Amino acid sequence: MNNREFIKLAKDEVAHYTFDVLGYEQTSIEIFVVWQVKVLQNYKALLATDIEDDQHYYEATYNGDKKELYLDVYDKQENKCFKVK
Repeated sequence: MNNREFIKLAKDEVAHYTFDVLGYEQTSIEIFVVWQVKVLQNYKALLATDIEDDQHYYEATYNGDKKELYLDVYDKQENKCFKVK
């Protein structure tokens, strides 16, 4: 698997989760890669969508040894501001 194939696979899985699991209407959405890395045969990426009320972010991990993709879904629980001097 190369980087382009991994990103396509990760975006496809985020789209599937967004439409089929969360129940958002199947419209054209933009899926953004916020961060990505490749270490040896493994890939990892953090992704987000442009859906306004989607408070999730997605972590896709490809295990090159097992040829498996894992998708973790996280919710924004809280946003706090801390003053730094």
